[in-house]
Amino acid sequence: MGSSVNVLPGFFACTDHTFPLYSLVMAYKKEWFEDERFWEEYAPIMFDSQHWAEVPLVADSVTRLAKLNLYDPLRETNTVVAGPWVLDLCCGFGRITLELARRGFAVTGVDITKSYLQTAREDAAYENLDIEFIHADVRSFTRPRFFDVVTNLYISFGYFENPDDDRLMVRNAYDSLKPGGAFIIETLGKEIAVRDFVEREWFTRADLTVLTEYTPVDSWSGLKNRWILLKQGAWIERTFTQRLYAASELRRLLLDAGFASVELYGDWNDGAYDNRAQMLIAVGRKSPS
Repeated sequence: MGSSVNVLPGFFACTDHTFPLYSLVMAYKKEWFEDERFWEEYAPIMFDSQHWAEVPLVADSVTRLAKLNLYDPLRETNTVVAGPWVLDLCCGFGRITLELARRGFAVTGVDITKSYLQTAREDAAYENLDIEFIHADVRSFTRPRFFDVVTNLYISFGYFENPDDDRLMVRNAYDSLKPGGAFIIETLGKEIAVRDFVEREWFTRADLTVLTEYTPVDSWSGLKNRWILLKQGAWIERTFTQRLYAASELRRLLLDAGFASVELYGDWNDGAYDNRAQMLIAVGRKSPS
């Protein structure tokens, strides 16, 4: 069984919540990731115990890479807590959103799947965590110069049919950051997809059987995925294409959006993005001025 192609994608593009600096101004044709049934049907295999177990490591790494550890969450200025505010794009169930809130950071989670957001809100309420969850499309969501950090994690980048929408999402993240802020993307790098490519495979997860087929498209600019889920005798099938970015292409995308510098890593322990990389992590830093 292949190693990286089998990493199922997370939550994507992420509309009924208002906020003074919240902008939602564009309409788009419906795309595959807007089908709520897809996320509900495949949730058990995308969010298995392994992916929940890795939450502390990912949160530790986000905190370090974004330099959130340099903040004092308890420091107050004019009775207002002067700590960092994090925007988690495509937050899904709030896997990382809730963990960052537990650590004392102010967090906003944005996603397009209402049922995921409802679960996240219920979990936050149960833990008495004050988190803002917004149902929105990330191509439209901006809150200019408001956030210290923006994240887009768990391979939730590259699903838009139009590559210009990828650029728009990155630009929105840039615009939403304060000067000196950081945008962290975790995705499947093109180099890893080629290295670990298999045409088809099957695996079991969460007591479900999944059959998968993969096809490179447009000279490896994308990877077509066909997933067949066998569940209680039912056959559930979905096909979609994920756009792939080489590390150099993702760096250029961030720089073109205005980021002053971009760092690349191959795992959450700050490993190099080399032949042993497990994922592609890009950290774009906005100029302090």
